[in-house]
Amino acid sequence: MTDTTKTTDGRALLAEGAADMSRAFGEFNAAVFGGDTALDRKTKELLAVAVALTTQCPGCLRGHSAAAVAAGATQQELAETVHVAAALRAGGAMYHGGAYVMPHSHRSSS
Repeated sequence: MTDTTKTTDGRALLAEGAADMSRAFGEFNAAVFGGDTALDRKTKELLAVAVALTTQCPGCLRGHSAAAVAAGATQQELAETVHVAAALRAGGAMYHGGAYVMPHSHRSSS
């Protein structure tokens, strides 16, 4: 059993508990965000911010927002990214409401 008094960082405990998987994830993440490919680093980070807003991951929001700024993202680009994510979340609610919630209002209550 792991002595958690020596290691209080949850990420370290995760890496210790599943070292190969944690290493593979780190390598994958580095490959995704490392350098400019078809998408430049700033675009990748803005996409990550938008996704993090929809998943509501605080650590992802902090990390990718800072990385986006470091990659050259402006306040206006970050603000627009927030609005794009908001539109997608709202659009999802509208779609699912129409597809799954509203049909129930037309069922007979027998």
